[in-house]
Amino acid sequence: MTQHGFRRYVAIGDSFSEGYGDLREDGTLRGWADFVALGLARASAETVSYANLAIRGRKLLPILDEQLDRAIAMGPDLVSFNGGGNDIMRPRVSIDGVADRLDGAVDRLRAGGAHVLLLSGANPSAHIPMGSLLARRGEQLAQAVRVRYPRDGVTFVDNWADRTLADLRYWSVDRLHLNALGHARVASNVLTALDVPVPDEWGIDDVAAAPPGPRQRRTAAYYREHVLPWIGRRLTGRSSGDGREPKIAQLQPVDTRG
Repeated sequence: MTQHGFRRYVAIGDSFSEGYGDLREDGTLRGWADFVALGLARASAETVSYANLAIRGRKLLPILDEQLDRAIAMGPDLVSFNGGGNDIMRPRVSIDGVADRLDGAVDRLRAGGAHVLLLSGANPSAHIPMGSLLARRGEQLAQAVRVRYPRDGVTFVDNWADRTLADLRYWSVDRLHLNALGHARVASNVLTALDVPVPDEWGIDDVAAAPPGPRQRRTAAYYREHVLPWIGRRLTGRSSGDGREPKIAQLQPVDTRG
């Protein structure tokens, strides 16, 4: 048994859990879930294995249909789960319906024997068009989840309430997804909630203590490169995750060298 008790960790969800916005030099994605896996492995005397089934662009129902049973079949003792972010960006959504589905998924994961790590996403609303709508819906969803958790076997990490993450320096060029700094801070929030040490070399406290980053204008290039393609996918029923496979489809030992 490891110090923290977790030897098989599986992440499910959308772009947030896939690690979108945190690109390595070789072109692969990292992200907070990869950081969490590394933190768990470094805090363990035994091998920790990790899989990441999350795929960008997925709404909650496809996440549940495509990833939930697949994750349970791996026999994990820890599953991280985030979903609903893409749902609340659609013209119409039932916030209570999303919260109920999240709750049902947690029950299934618990019945499968896993400790569940339920996360809210970070709040990008200060930096994107129509941010006030997202802010209102995101807060409604976060509050609908807060009143249900924590409970036995479930750790809730409320990144939506982390005001430090609202700073632009934590966000990628599209301002909708976190960058490497943002993903590292989310991982720090998660490990802290699990009472697992945060590696000093991540510099989380130093970054948070630095002066806020400057605000940036949304230029014509920003709309052309990021906003219009997103609108085009919505109008045509396409997703940025169409045809994509999970980046780590099976449990693999975590390399503690990072």
